[in-house]
Amino acid sequence: MLRRFFHFSGTQRKSAGIAQPSPELIALFGGAPSAAGVTVTPESSLRCPTVYASVKVLAESVSQLPLHLYRRTDDGGKDRASDHPLAELLNGMANEWTDAADFRLAMQTALCLHGNAFAFINRSGGQITELIHIPTRAVTVMTDSLTLEPSYRISSESGVRDYSFADILHLKTLGTEPNVGLSPVMQARDAIGLSMAMEQHAGKLFSQGARPSGVFKYSKTLGPDAMQRLRDSFNAGHAGGENAGRTLILEDGMDFAPLQFTAVDMQFLELRRHQVAEIARVFRIPLHLLQELERATHNNAEAMGQQFLSLTLLPWLKIWEAGIRRALLTPEERKVYFAEFLTDDLARADLAARFAAYAQAVTNGLLSPNEIRASENRTPYPGGDQFRLPLNTEDARTANGAA
Repeated sequence: MLRRFFHFSGTQRKSAGIAQPSPELIALFGGAPSAAGVTVTPESSLRCPTVYASVKVLAESVSQLPLHLYRRTDDGGKDRASDHPLAELLNGMANEWTDAADFRLAMQTALCLHGNAFAFINRSGGQITELIHIPTRAVTVMTDSLTLEPSYRISSESGVRDYSFADILHLKTLGTEPNVGLSPVMQARDAIGLSMAMEQHAGKLFSQGARPSGVFKYSKTLGPDAMQRLRDSFNAGHAGGENAGRTLILEDGMDFAPLQFTAVDMQFLELRRHQVAEIARVFRIPLHLLQELERATHNNAEAMGQQFLSLTLLPWLKIWEAGIRRALLTPEERKVYFAEFLTDDLARADLAARFAAYAQAVTNGLLSPNEIRASENRTPYPGGDQFRLPLNTEDARTANGAA
């Protein structure tokens, strides 16, 4: 019965906080087009390569990172709480038909497109047993005018049903209203619409053959039959990949002038490149991750990779960690347990730099050899748990007294 309730037909759609018609009605009545005249919705924006690539980078990054539940220890450290039921939902199977990686992929995609992502928290005997992703357009967020407490109205083919905030895992981006995030796509609608309009213009330009490869110059007048024979002869002998590059022989003072890119053409290409940066700015994606490598070098690409982790990805990960703490842990459990993503693989530098850092950490007693082996997915060895300190760090007063 629960699964039937969450089987959405898509005919009745609502966004978080604002009811919206279906994409079919938007297309029929024109909707709210961008300044370029192209109607942009979270779904249609994926036809823009830059939007698709940006969402794909973020969603797949969140999906592939391990997400573990930890238990705080008395000495201030932490241990993986693999025995807690929530650990399997976060890093194993979110429900019977969705593994945790696919669940995070779907939720992060909705978060990037709509600014809100929702999942139903199914409990049995007070224990969480399933996390079920809910399409964002099926949810309306309602806020109590007195307490500002959120509640959720879910529309499906089975009807409408209201849920408490304790039953819904809600992830949201920044917004101007309580409990509702703003859609990055809709906020950047004009930039995305302009990119899609230029894509359509370029496609029509090539499909209609509006730009010839060159022109023949001749001082005399040619009749229709002569012009057709000249065109057919040129296309048969020089058009196409196999004939390209062959020697062209002209008679009676005829000249062939190939058409070059004009300043207008170059500005069009530059504008398209600028729109890639404009849309990437919305999602804060480094351009080299979108295959825009015009200004990328080996040195700044590595620096931009570190910036992607610290400035782009970490804020999204904190949204996840805070949402899990708020919705999936009880007040008593929050004092002991917390969820955290492992970002070691993304933060690793090249092999030589990484092992040099490991050597310094062992020499200065920051890490034990077995802790480093664990981070490299290697088995520990006897005696590897000992911390080592350099001899020249001994207290000077003790050394002088011993002398």
